[in-house]
Amino acid sequence: MVLLAVLIAPSLWRILYPWPYRDITMRHAERHDLDPFLVAAIIRVESSFRSNALSSQGARGLMQIMPTTGQWIAKQKGLQDYSEDSLFHPETNIMLGTWYLRNLKEQFDDNLVVALAAYNGGRGNVKDWLDEKIWSGQAADIADIPFPETRHYVWRVLRIHRVYRELYARRQ
Repeated sequence: MVLLAVLIAPSLWRILYPWPYRDITMRHAERHDLDPFLVAAIIRVESSFRSNALSSQGARGLMQIMPTTGQWIAKQKGLQDYSEDSLFHPETNIMLGTWYLRNLKEQFDDNLVVALAAYNGGRGNVKDWLDEKIWSGQAADIADIPFPETRHYVWRVLRIHRVYRELYARRQ
């Protein structure tokens, strides 16, 4: 139903689903072999495109990266000038977030649904769910994800991903 509405009135839907930081998102998504519409959906769900977003758990910036995760990513990438405050800078946040998402996809055999669950719920938790057969890792079984927040997160990202693809994949 939503996708039909997107087809009928795309200009209205672009107001409802804007895409700030599109150039940065496209560049880093391409660099990490990710779908830029997926990255846009993650940013929308994580921060509603607010670069200064700060969660109650301490996650920062557009892609809501925890400072310890940001520090780990910066070390993996060999970045010398990382600081927690740099997570509020859109270029840095999207660079680190897309690298991290690519890393999760590689760890979980390029399974996007599992990578999204790990992005939200933690790679250790997701690995445990899969190892203990609590969740199959399949899109059809998202309802079996034990953390309600993670289950809802995966559904939202996948739904919004379809909207962004439909709205922005075509030439404007």
